[in-house]
Amino acid sequence: MADGFLYQLYERRLSARLDSSRAPRHVGVILDGNRRWAKALGIGASQGHKRGADKIEEFLGWADDASVAVVTLWLLSTDNLSRDPAELAPLLDIIAQAVEDLAGSGRWRVRLVGAVDLLPAEVAARLRAAVAITAPDAEPGRTGETDQRMEVNIAVGYGGRQEIADAVREILRERAAAGASLEEVAASLSEEDITDHLYTKGQPDPDLLIRTSGEQRLSGFLLWQSVHSEFYFCEVNWPAFRRVDFLRALRDYAGRERRMGR
Repeated sequence: MADGFLYQLYERRLSARLDSSRAPRHVGVILDGNRRWAKALGIGASQGHKRGADKIEEFLGWADDASVAVVTLWLLSTDNLSRDPAELAPLLDIIAQAVEDLAGSGRWRVRLVGAVDLLPAEVAARLRAAVAITAPDAEPGRTGETDQRMEVNIAVGYGGRQEIADAVREILRERAAAGASLEEVAASLSEEDITDHLYTKGQPDPDLLIRTSGEQRLSGFLLWQSVHSEFYFCEVNWPAFRRVDFLRALRDYAGRERRMGR
């Protein structure tokens, strides 16, 4: 009882001391540690993935309260697709159900980022159908100009190198369709061209990237976009991630001097 009261008091103080003007616009999160959390409790990996999925909506509420405009959640990498089918199949179902629940709430605009075509056709169809209902023109009375909901990117079948390769391929197809030669494309290709063809096109680059579970690497997450991002590595496994852990990440971010390469 006393521990719970002290935790709530500490959480309220952390929240009250944060400067909303220094909040990150875009937060990316590598949701790591589901299996380790489950193993520590002596339960199956699927239960860990399910608990991790259940944490997502709670986290998005915290981000919304902190005035974050965009959240990108890395749920499944391209490397993860080579996992044992006995673990991968239920994990994909958990992810699809989580996305359907997020979309069904109507609280956020949900977007897929990743090579969705690499997923089983049934899973890909479920994901696409879910995010479609959150588009501004899919709901009466909402338009792109007036929709102020937080944007939530769901990174599934995502790899940073894959994203850049896909962007370059899309540019080549577009230029070829317009009649440009390979030499002309090579001479004119710019950083802006690639940025405009990434999965996150039209969104600000991430200001803050968080990875749970204690691993201190990005593993290619938002490889192109993270050139000026601030990184925060948290020891807590994702299913056990608390609001106070998020507030600490925001406090740490707000205290940094962002040089943006200068």
